[in-house]
Amino acid sequence: MDFQQVFGKPSETEASAPGRVNLLGEHTDYNDGFVLPTAIPQSTTVELGLSSDGHHHFHSENLNEQVSILDNHTPSGFASYIFGCIEVLQKAGHTIPSLSVYVKSSVPMGSGLSSSAALEVATLRGLRQLLKLPIDDVEIAQFAQQAEIHYAGVQCGIMDQMASSLADTEHILFLDTRTLERRVMPLPENAEILVIDSGVPRTLATSGYNQRRAECEEAARSLGVKALRDITGVEVTEKLPDPLRRRARHVVTEDNRVLEVLQGVTSERFGELMNASHASLRDDYEVSVPALDTLVEILQKTEGVFGARLTGAGFGGACVALVKSDQSKDIATHVLEQYKQAGYTGQILVPSLELSDAA
Repeated sequence: MDFQQVFGKPSETEASAPGRVNLLGEHTDYNDGFVLPTAIPQSTTVELGLSSDGHHHFHSENLNEQVSILDNHTPSGFASYIFGCIEVLQKAGHTIPSLSVYVKSSVPMGSGLSSSAALEVATLRGLRQLLKLPIDDVEIAQFAQQAEIHYAGVQCGIMDQMASSLADTEHILFLDTRTLERRVMPLPENAEILVIDSGVPRTLATSGYNQRRAECEEAARSLGVKALRDITGVEVTEKLPDPLRRRARHVVTEDNRVLEVLQGVTSERFGELMNASHASLRDDYEVSVPALDTLVEILQKTEGVFGARLTGAGFGGACVALVKSDQSKDIATHVLEQYKQAGYTGQILVPSLELSDAA
């Protein structure tokens, strides 16, 4: 189906936004820290038109689901993100008419590649085009973050939305999530990105994500700082009780790993930092799961892999590896076979290889 089949007339505009994969800097964005995401080839496209009956109507091609907003109550599921974008724009003083919205996406859901941010940013880009709204790409990211926090129930940082709004697939985006200072960096020399889904889906709103954020905020209050980004020495965290000590230690060491990359490192060193990041996420932040640990371990032991770690918030989803250029297919073939022998089923997400090509 398409927009015209669902709504009986052609759409008036459309916009797209990519998903993202985070190479380093996990669970640091809501601590005012530093991150290194990049965009992925998969994207979400939103087609929009004016609604003729005074109500909002949202249709998801992927879910084969349609939601109509008749009483202005916040809907659930995919519609909550679109509705949230409309609401935050209206609260900022923009007039939004009743809309028909059609969504289709190639960004995997439940894999930690920010399908939600891609939907939010695509929606806001479409609204900017349709209504000639005077908002820039950074404002779009900020509105998207507000939509996810207030209408989807995820107390997220701004990394995903900034990456979806500003990153591209050819570079790494360094982002200071407090100041929004950013710079574009090349991928490490002779390296490319491989992303494999663990086969374990997760949803942030029902995971331990919000709990981890609350623990970080409690740790910052206990240490007398605005956010854990303001702790410069990991030894300071030792005065905290567990699990706050371990949560804070992860954030401090993760920020230091990102800042080291910012100064320039080899592909080998970048990989070592990714490996250390996964160990910290597993042991100190406790957001990994057995399937992810198994997949990462197989990758780390595979020839041609510089380093690997879970990506996204964890609790399932995907892992990302930095591998030697032009070796993704051979590496993925080996890794997926080993992963299958361990009792799991994975899927290549980046680069865009069919499973039959690599299994």
